[in-house]
Amino acid sequence: MRRTLVALFAAAALAGPATVWADEPVPPATGVETVAAAAAPWVQRLQSVGSETGAVATQLIDTALGLVGVPYRMGGSSPQAGFDCSGFVRYVYAHTLGLVLPRRAAEQAQAATPVAREELRPGDLVFFNTMRRAFSHVGVYLGDGKFVHAPSKGDRVKVSDLNERYWARRYDGARRIELPESAALANLPQAATWLAAPAGGR
Repeated sequence: MRRTLVALFAAAALAGPATVWADEPVPPATGVETVAAAAAPWVQRLQSVGSETGAVATQLIDTALGLVGVPYRMGGSSPQAGFDCSGFVRYVYAHTLGLVLPRRAAEQAQAATPVAREELRPGDLVFFNTMRRAFSHVGVYLGDGKFVHAPSKGDRVKVSDLNERYWARRYDGARRIELPESAALANLPQAATWLAAPAGGR
């Protein structure tokens, strides 16, 4: 797994600067770090994920990072078709845990438990207001302030930083999907479990 994570983060580092969204341009990059320099501290962090979060969360992260580079597609929900943000999150949880989340980002936020930023754990969902609408974008938190997501048209699934100006200004909070206690993924039920947003919610 360690080699896989190193290779995937190198690919993410090559993905380029932050996405330009319609409501605010992103400032031009002021410099380019080498892939090795940019990846080194993050790779070290990922190598310790297993001991900090357990096998289930580690596998969740591995699934998410395994999709880095898949093209963005509005309404997309598979590696073959491409992903939008909520379709990406839904796929990661369904294919790792057999847990089927609601389709829209706002519904995913409603269906999970709020968590303070200082209490974020790998596998939590992080939400943003990118379209002047609450909970309009979502990604999977990796740890060390990083998250993986499907940004927007013309981009690909990649790793971004919560502290980047664009994301920091639009951060809408985090939610936690309670993961199974068992450390053995083989013990998870084969049938999908549906997690629904509360009735009457936004």
